Amino acid sequence: MAATPGRLFGIGVGPGDPELLTLKALRLLRAAPVVAYPAPEHGDSFARSIVAVWLKAGQREIAIRFPMQPGLPSAAIYDAGAAELATELDRGNDVALLCQGDPLFYGSFIHLFSRLAGRYRIEIIPGVPSITACAAAASTALVARDEALAVIPATLDEAEIARRVGESDAAAIVKLGRHFPKVRRVLHELGLLDSARYIERATLPNQRVAPVARVDAGEVPYFSMTLIRRRGAIEMK
Repeated sequence: MAATPGRLFGIGVGPGDPELLTLKALRLLRAAPVVAYPAPEHGDSFARSIVAVWLKAGQREIAIRFPMQPGLPSAAIYDAGAAELATELDRGNDVALLCQGDPLFYGSFIHLFSRLAGRYRIEIIPGVPSITACAAAASTALVARDEALAVIPATLDEAEIARRVGESDAAAIVKLGRHFPKVRRVLHELGLLDSARYIERATLPNQRVAPVARVDAGEVPYFSMTLIRRRGAIEMK
């Protein structure tokens, strides 16, 4: 008799601080016989490092390796990752799939979910997303009352970034890295450079918050973000 398929849990582990893991995420993580996570082609997984202290001996680990290069990984990588997860699920094993931040906010989980949904029972556990972690680090309100917020990938071209910033009351420009000089030019042209805030590695011990105008473009990591308010600052009391 075939085993009842296991369940897949897409677990948001937050932006980096282990204490921001939710109680539900921790409970499901420790109960799962299999723990999977995205990882670079070489080196350790950041998502795994967030929860490393809570992993138990005997849990099987699956590292889904992604190339660290511009653009979306090929469909073949997601196909292979989904197939490896499906093998464990077909054996009747529950799988905790770790997702940095929130699973549905620019997460690789989205592409694995699309390949497994409908075939297996899947539960998604929200995590603290980078955008709220960065706002907290900078003590900057994202939006209030009837304001609109735009989340803009820095990978877009300058004209498109400028258009989207210009259409919103506030904006978060994410995935900075090598795109930072382009973003800074856009903000300068829009007259927003002096008020924009730069945040990198939010919630981690080496977290940094600074005015965008004072940031060295050669030292901007991928895990960084710029927050802009076009209506001016909201006083935080």
